[in-house]
Amino acid sequence: MTTTDLHPAPPPHAAARRALLAGSAGNLVEWYEFGVYGCFATVIAANFFTVHGGSGAGSAAEGPGGDAAALVATYASFALAFFFRPVGALLFGRIGDRYGRRTALVLVIGLMTLATTLIGLLPTRADIGAAAPWLLTFLRVVQGLSAGGEFGGAVSVMVEYAPPGRRGLYGAWQSFTVALGLLAGAATAAALATVLPAAALYAWGWRIPFLLALPLGLVALWLRTALEEPPGGPPPAPGSAGSVGSAGSVGSANEATAPAGSATVREQVRAVGLGIGRIMGWSAAGYAFLVVLPSHLQSALGASFRDALLATTLVNLGFAASILPAGLLSDRVGRRPVMLGGALGVAVSAFPLLHVLQSPGASPQARAAAVLAAGALVGLLAGPGPAMLAEMFPRRVRCTGLGLSYALANAVFSGCAGLFVTALTARTGNTAVPAIYAATACALSAPALLTLRADDHREPLR
Repeated sequence: MTTTDLHPAPPPHAAARRALLAGSAGNLVEWYEFGVYGCFATVIAANFFTVHGGSGAGSAAEGPGGDAAALVATYASFALAFFFRPVGALLFGRIGDRYGRRTALVLVIGLMTLATTLIGLLPTRADIGAAAPWLLTFLRVVQGLSAGGEFGGAVSVMVEYAPPGRRGLYGAWQSFTVALGLLAGAATAAALATVLPAAALYAWGWRIPFLLALPLGLVALWLRTALEEPPGGPPPAPGSAGSVGSAGSVGSANEATAPAGSATVREQVRAVGLGIGRIMGWSAAGYAFLVVLPSHLQSALGASFRDALLATTLVNLGFAASILPAGLLSDRVGRRPVMLGGALGVAVSAFPLLHVLQSPGASPQARAAAVLAAGALVGLLAGPGPAMLAEMFPRRVRCTGLGLSYALANAVFSGCAGLFVTALTARTGNTAVPAIYAATACALSAPALLTLRADDHREPLR
């Protein structure tokens, strides 16, 4: 077998760009919806989880005196969807590894688009009573399943199509479209809050962003049906998986002699666990800063709905601005220094940044700079993160392995972020809980990031 057989020539740039577009389109739709849900958490609490009210501006958790229990219930539904992500990662990851990346990606975007559109059509608690929150929770579970399969398939396509020395940049597009989706969700929510009276926003205006997911999803579906499988042929038939190298990567150079059976399973589990450790700070800080921030500013700090949405837009702008440069930088200097810098940066600066937001004497410019900096630090983790995970697993288990690592990390550290922050802040009165949460997770993630080898980004994909 020749070297060319082992490492096929890189695909034409046009095909790589088409794959990049198709792979990232679904992420934009997915995270647009998650951004909308985070921005409208107080409105959803009023319409679905508050027994009395929900149609007017005076309901639920519009400010510090709002219904904290309803907001906690809203985030419990949010967290439940995340705990179904690992199930989706296993289900659609196996489909992607056995039957091809395109099959899995088409299925997940269709399911996500359907569930998101149906949320926009749901009757509220005022219409059908206690059935409303259960229906909403069911659709969130469906979204969790599809979102769980999205990451593994999309990142696999992006990095497998990437030209030599560009895996970090290509993988960073997954995170960049996450930022675009969150920005689109925040911008849509901010526009509706500006244009519509509060009563109209609570009564029917909140439905508009969810219904907009339908045309977005149809475009993504069209792009994915035209997607070709990445170079290297169809995924090989499932067999014994590779061994774990010193960097925690499944499928090292001696994988042909790796023992099969339970030892191999343990090695895969170890690799998934190491992947979770490497991205737990990214998961926790990303949700604490990018998604939970609007409702925390309202319920804990007394900010208006519009001011909270403005802060969310700025933090996501900072996030988006740093992702692609971080991915590109990691192609040059390695994944470890970039991601470790982001994790330590969050751990050190989370409290000072939150202090600026809470300080009555802080200028608007200082607060804007604080949220922009918070988003940029998360981008240092999110830019190289997808390629780093993809490099840990061989092709035949890549969709499943990297998808499961990401889904489990997000289930624990992202899905629970809103529930944990809101409930603990309400119980203790400590408004620094988001900073504690993000800083602690990033500090704990640093030792796992130190296990990355300096040359992982230069090795060919297995």
